[in-house]
Amino acid sequence: MTLAEECRELERMARVRGKAPTILDIAAEAGVSKSAVSRALSGQGEVSAATRDRVERAARKLGYVANAMARGLVASQTKTVGVLLRDVTRPFYAWLQTAMQRAAEDRGYQIVTATSAADLGVADALRALTTLVSLQVDGLVVSSARLPSEEIVPFIERVPIVVAGRRETSRGITSVFCDDADGGTMLAEHLLQLGHGRIAVVLTDRSYSLSQYARGIAMIEGVRAAGKTAVVWEAASDREAGQVITDQIDGSGVTAIMCPTDAAAVDALEVLRQRGESAPEHYTVTGYDGFGPLATPYLGLTTFRQPVEEIGRTSIDLLIDRIEGKTDQDRLVELRGSLVEGRTAGGVRRLP
Repeated sequence: MTLAEECRELERMARVRGKAPTILDIAAEAGVSKSAVSRALSGQGEVSAATRDRVERAARKLGYVANAMARGLVASQTKTVGVLLRDVTRPFYAWLQTAMQRAAEDRGYQIVTATSAADLGVADALRALTTLVSLQVDGLVVSSARLPSEEIVPFIERVPIVVAGRRETSRGITSVFCDDADGGTMLAEHLLQLGHGRIAVVLTDRSYSLSQYARGIAMIEGVRAAGKTAVVWEAASDREAGQVITDQIDGSGVTAIMCPTDAAAVDALEVLRQRGESAPEHYTVTGYDGFGPLATPYLGLTTFRQPVEEIGRTSIDLLIDRIEGKTDQDRLVELRGSLVEGRTAGGVRRLP
């Protein structure tokens, strides 16, 4: 290329810089017609291999990205699923997102995720839902234990919705979940079988997490149904469990501490360490979740394992089936979790 040609090329690139390249720009770059570009990029219609190669090289050079929204408006589908996650820094939501991404890609869909690096509140979640709908997504997966059902219902006339991670009873919404009440009950029964009769339950506020609250209530009811004593330690969230345990443990007479999450159970173990105590030598400690780094056998938490990968995969499959018209029925899909008998729970070794 001569110096004059290089200058003209730089001038041409400067003109297109700052605006998104179009198929007209690609046609000019490749030296072909607009219709040839359209056929080559869409994969529809006949085009020679040489022309397709020229078009694709021109598109890469110009940084062309197809407008999925505009294309979706023509086809009545964008092949995009919106996903609302409460807090991707939490292991549950991170693992759930990974499972959903894989499932969507297997079905030929892409995911657009709205989340937060902290705790996504109700108002923020509603704004995120509105934004996802405005992006013309074909369907929505909502996974936020804090967002009330009545806030989701207004969206069901706009787009198919699946709620992942908790039971829904509102018409028009399919939900995929692990029964938190079942998990809480199983953990309580395990401690009762170990001989514990006075058990502390860290109960998070219902407005913070419907799921954590449900499993806590099940723990309390399971202990009391057996005629034993459940001591309720209320916490605004599971992240405050450590401080609540610190404030309540002295003089409580409990021999076991049931926590709403594995992260809270680790905080409980740290409280014991600072007191010169441990589990299960001084107190039994249980968590809830059972996946990710905190599920390592080295740590050995006694916990309840949620089938998070199956929840994510099933949520996406059911949503896409609804989008593609393969079903129009609402479903409640309850998946079974399992008790993990780790080493942080043992028989009673100290008197109340």
